[in-house]
Amino acid sequence: MKLLADIHLFLLDLDGTFYLDATPLPGALDFLAAVRARGVEFAFLTNNSSRGKQDYLLKLNRMGAAVSAREVLTSADATLDYLDKNHFSKDLLLIGTPSLEAQFAAGGYAVRAPQPQAVVLGFDTTLTYEKLTLLCNAVRAGLPYIATHPDFNCPVAGGFIPDIGGVIALVEACTGRRPDAVIGKPNGMIAQAASDRFGVPLAQICMVGDRLYTDIALGHCGVKTALVFSGETSRADYAASEIRADFVFDGIGDMIAEL
Repeated sequence: MKLLADIHLFLLDLDGTFYLDATPLPGALDFLAAVRARGVEFAFLTNNSSRGKQDYLLKLNRMGAAVSAREVLTSADATLDYLDKNHFSKDLLLIGTPSLEAQFAAGGYAVRAPQPQAVVLGFDTTLTYEKLTLLCNAVRAGLPYIATHPDFNCPVAGGFIPDIGGVIALVEACTGRRPDAVIGKPNGMIAQAASDRFGVPLAQICMVGDRLYTDIALGHCGVKTALVFSGETSRADYAASEIRADFVFDGIGDMIAEL
């Protein structure tokens, strides 16, 4: 029997799961209160690398979530861990927002090095044709090519905006190459990073999210998954998909009764 009461760490997606734009989804803050009351750990785990960790902390805390830096893990954090653990050069071509550039610079990386030794692609809402040209030239030259995550769409109030997946497809069409490594969900390294941070085995972790191909597909690495229909995935999408979740809810607030 699969029970939410057996979970020791909830990993919570942000966009489409906990909030839309700057508004918490129904029951989101109540879910945090319920988890805290039971002494269960949680962390916000997002693929969205368009903002740095401090931006997420400010945004969440303005909503009343009262979270700490330890409770936020982004694909940018996991990418920096990947670069450090694999001893990459500090000289990069980073394609990302000013916020992402600041996070990498704080980690000691040159984000627009004259002779970059690797290229990192983030979710860049400030993308320009000049940046696309630099990116394609670097990838075409054979530099190691890392993407922070694979998402195609980012949910916002009223619909979606294009995410990094479309840029990955564009670069592949222009250069014939896909990233050598994609760090964020559904790749297990980001789940393992959370497991290591909190000291909780993968089998006692539940990923809560709205995307089948990232959040719910993370189940392949051994975590439990809970799908919510408050973001990208509709019930019709789920019925037609081969990807299955351990738990299914209309929204995060509906999980409270199952704790």
